[in-house]
Amino acid sequence: MAEFTLPKNSKVIKGKTHNAKDSFENAKKFNIYRYDPEAGTNPQLDSYYVDRDSCGPMVLDALIKIKDELDSTLTFRRSCREGICGSCAMNIDGTNTLACTKAIDDVKGDVCIYPLPHMPVIKDLVPDLTRLYAQLKSVKPWLRTDSTPESNKERLQTPQQREKLDGYYECILCACCSTSCPSYWWNGDEYLGPAVLLQAYRWIADSRDEYTGERLDELEDSFKLYRCHTIMNCVKSCPKGLNPAKAISSIKMLLAER
Repeated sequence: MAEFTLPKNSKVIKGKTHNAKDSFENAKKFNIYRYDPEAGTNPQLDSYYVDRDSCGPMVLDALIKIKDELDSTLTFRRSCREGICGSCAMNIDGTNTLACTKAIDDVKGDVCIYPLPHMPVIKDLVPDLTRLYAQLKSVKPWLRTDSTPESNKERLQTPQQREKLDGYYECILCACCSTSCPSYWWNGDEYLGPAVLLQAYRWIADSRDEYTGERLDELEDSFKLYRCHTIMNCVKSCPKGLNPAKAISSIKMLLAER
C-alpha cells in the first residue's frame, strides 16, 4: 500500500493568543493564519480578541485594528477598502471573499481567516499571484485593432453592443474565483482559470476589438479552456456577483460554432 506524507512544515499548529477573552465586554475572537516561509517553521493559527465597541463593522477593520494595536507583524494586503481593487481577497469563514466587504456580524462564532487557498504564500495572508498575472498577460486583455479611428474620435458602440460587456468588465481580478476552483488547483500551470477566462471573454465580446478569431484560436486548447468542468465554485465565491462560468461556456459555444 502506498503511503503519502505531507511536506515538511505543512501542518498548521496552534499559535499565540493575544489579549484575554475577558478584556472587553463585547469581544470577538479572530483566528488568523500566520506563516513566514523564511522562518522555516510550521504555519500557525494565532488568536486575537478584538473589542467590537471600538472596531469598524468589516473584517478588514478588525485586521487593521489588530495590526495597529495588537500585533504589528501581521501581514496582509489592502488598498481601496471599497470592494473595488481586490487587494484584500482572502478566505474568511471558509469562503473566498473580500475582507473590506465581509461584515463581522455575518460570521457566527469565531472569525477564521486564511490566505486564498492553493497558492504559494509570501507571508501570512499574502498569496503569490505571479502565475495568475502571467496568465492574464497571455490573453492580451486590451483592445487589439489594426484599423485607425477617425481623427479625434472614439471607437463607438451602440447601447446594445455595450450591454454585451455587462457582467464581465466589472471583474476586479481579486482571484477569489480561480482559487476556489478545483480544476485550477490541480491544473493551474496550464488551465487559465475562471478569472483569466472571464477577462478573455470580455475582449472577445467587445465589438471594437478586431482580433476575435485570433483570441479564440489562442484559447482552443484542451488545458487552457477545457479543464473547466462547470463545478460553479467560481460563481458562488465571486464577491462582485459575476458569473465566470457563463463567460467560459460562451467561449466554448463560439468555438463550437466556427
